[in-house]
Amino acid sequence: MTVFHLVQRAEKERLPGDPGLTAAGRRQAARTADRLRHLGVHAVLSSPLRRARETAAIIASRTGLPVREDTRLRERMNWEPSQSAEDFLRDWAASVRDRDAVPASGDSSRAAAERLRACLLDLGGVPGPVALVTHGGVTVDLLRTLAGDDAVPAGLPRDGVPSCAITTLDGLSVVDIASTVHLAGAGRP
Repeated sequence: MTVFHLVQRAEKERLPGDPGLTAAGRRQAARTADRLRHLGVHAVLSSPLRRARETAAIIASRTGLPVREDTRLRERMNWEPSQSAEDFLRDWAASVRDRDAVPASGDSSRAAAERLRACLLDLGGVPGPVALVTHGGVTVDLLRTLAGDDAVPAGLPRDGVPSCAITTLDGLSVVDIASTVHLAGAGRP
């Protein structure tokens, strides 16, 4: 089976739309790149969203691997400039509670999980390990589908996956959820 390292994108600017990384986020991405290089990744894929692409570019620069974009790695829903933060958070919470609820913009939790699962199945024959730079919501959606709600740490659906946390899968089997041990010292100065 192929080993997959699902990387939560690095810390982003707190803005609607498609914001880029903060300085702390760039440090997180560099630490994550060093960890992935040590793990011997053979490929790097990224969500098309800017914050994921910037994270993947830092990983690629340190691993010497090219980045391939895959739209199936995008987040379940994105905070659009036309939407208030309150409306976005209300939509997000509803789609966490009801996995079949379709938010105003984006996919249901169940549909997002199936989209990411299909990506992993398509990559199953690729020599690994493979780093996939994605987003917390869709990662939690996948974990809920693969392992069940009880196996997902309670805070992840509510609070989100920490920036640059690595979730490891062996094929479709969950090995490790949202590890941040590689990030010691990469936060804010």
